[in-house]
Amino acid sequence: MSHGTLYLIPCTLGDTPATQVLPQHTIDIARKLKHFVVEHPKTARQFLSVLKHEQPIQSLHFAALNEHTAATELTELLAPLLAGEDVGIISEAGCPGIADPGAELVSLAHRHGIRVAPLVGPSSILLALMASGLNGQRFAFHGYLPIPETERNKTIVALETESARHHQTQLFIETPYRNEKLFSALLAHCRPQTLLCVASDITLLHEQIRTRPIAQWKSQPAPQLNKRPSLFLLLAAS
Repeated sequence: MSHGTLYLIPCTLGDTPATQVLPQHTIDIARKLKHFVVEHPKTARQFLSVLKHEQPIQSLHFAALNEHTAATELTELLAPLLAGEDVGIISEAGCPGIADPGAELVSLAHRHGIRVAPLVGPSSILLALMASGLNGQRFAFHGYLPIPETERNKTIVALETESARHHQTQLFIETPYRNEKLFSALLAHCRPQTLLCVASDITLLHEQIRTRPIAQWKSQPAPQLNKRPSLFLLLAAS
C-alpha cells in the first residue's frame, strides 16, 4: 500500500477573508481532506467551516500537535498516512512548520518516505521581510527573545552586532502584550543609525509596516503595539 501525502495548509493570520490570502488550489485541497493534524481542533474546525469543507465538520478527524505533544506521540499521528490516507497540517496562523510544532511531524514524515506537499499561503515572516526594505538576501529568524530584561537586552546587542558583521537582517517576534516593552528595549539598546522595521497586523485591516532608523523612531510618537501581532526586523550599518 502506498503512503498518503502530508499537506501543509497555511491559514489566515486573522479575520481576513480566506480568499484574499489563499489561492483556490490551497482551498480546494483543504476542502477535500478528512484527516488533520492541528494545534487546536476548535480553531481548525472554524477555519475549515469558513472554507466550506465538502464534508460535515463533525465527520472529520482531528489530532492535536502542539507544545504539549510528547515526542513519543508523533508516530501515532503518522498512522493515517501510513495507511494511505492524505493528511493536512494546520497551524494556528500562517504557515505550518515555521515557528510551529508541525515541523517535527514533517521531519518524521520524511524519515518514513512520506511525500510532503507545502501549499501556498500567508507567512508573516516573509511578508514582513518583503515589505521592510531590509536585506532579503541574508536574514535570520530568531523567534522569541528572552523574557528576563537583562538577558533580552544582551540578546538585542548581540543581534545588532551580528547584523552589522554580516549585513544580515534579524527578525524576531514577541507575545503581543509584551510588544511595547520590546520596542522600548530596542530603542534603548540599538545604535541610532540601525534600521528597525515594525510590522503589525499583517494582511489585516489595520496593517502597519514601517521602517525607520532608531534615531527617527525615538523622535516620533511610539506606535500602538499592545495586543497587536507584530514582527520586529533590524539591520545595522556595518
